[in-house]
Amino acid sequence: MRNKFLSAAILFLLLTSVAQASSLDKEALQAKVAGMSEEQKNARAEEIKTRVAEIKAMDKSALTREERKELRKEMKEMKKEAKAIGSGGIYISLAGILIIILLLIILL
Repeated sequence: MRNKFLSAAILFLLLTSVAQASSLDKEALQAKVAGMSEEQKNARAEEIKTRVAEIKAMDKSALTREERKELRKEMKEMKKEAKAIGSGGIYISLAGILIIILLLIILL
């Protein structure tokens, strides 16, 4: 009985520490991006684009399993960073689009 309780407690602690680590990474990434100027953001976005193109052009069949895993991890990290850099777009809801279309029809 004691072993089950102890193993359940350890499992709970491990799972909560993983969730906290991922949220810390996200906050650190947002802080890093917030400190960048627009020129730095554009330069970093270009670096990410070129690295992604290099990875896509690579012959992955010659790589070992660990190397492919590292590439996938690198791609995921770059995707997160690119999302953080490129955020701030304009989003229009469906209702907003309908109102704009109705106004255009009425005015024209």
